[in-house]
Amino acid sequence: MKDGAPILTADLLLQAYQVGVFPMSEGRDDPEVFWVDPRMRGIMPLDAFHISRSLARSMRRGRYSVTYNTAFSAVVQGCADRDETWINSTIFDLYSALHDRGYAHSIEVWDDDRLVGGVYGVAIGGAFFGESMFSRITDASKIALAYLVDRLRLGGYQLFDTQFITPHLASLGAVEVPRDHYRAMLVEALTKEASFDSPGPIPPAQDVIQRNAQTS
Repeated sequence: MKDGAPILTADLLLQAYQVGVFPMSEGRDDPEVFWVDPRMRGIMPLDAFHISRSLARSMRRGRYSVTYNTAFSAVVQGCADRDETWINSTIFDLYSALHDRGYAHSIEVWDDDRLVGGVYGVAIGGAFFGESMFSRITDASKIALAYLVDRLRLGGYQLFDTQFITPHLASLGAVEVPRDHYRAMLVEALTKEASFDSPGPIPPAQDVIQRNAQTS
């Protein structure tokens, strides 16, 4: 953080999410962290996630296994393992602390015992704040997102914040909303009760695909 700014703690990070801002760094080796409050906010409507035919085929093949909250640190590291990243050591440690306290969660995609994709984020009330995802093989991050959206629906979440929108996310159903609209959605979602763990074990791929078809 800049000189004179409050020390960034896990509690401060939780407060920031609840007013609509999130932290980033300029790079892996940059010790500074700054707050981001986009004018246009990316969200993934939970009833509009799109599982394409090709993605459904990848999921049905059963080559990959999916877990949740079994390799959180490895997922964050996978997201940071690229030429340009906003995840520095401070951010890594903060999300690890939130995971230890039950606020941060991950979905992992495995090829045998190799972690090939995943996504992680922070859950507060009925809002889930997606932070980052990675893929080491074709469709791995899409598979992680499909299982995440299914889990958020079953767990009672109302808002899935993706922060920004990319062509990749747009192809799956993500949209942009103005800051004021997002904040109104956030206030409403924070009043709701939801649970990341209540859906229980990871379901078979066919169940995820069928539920998605019924809601989208």
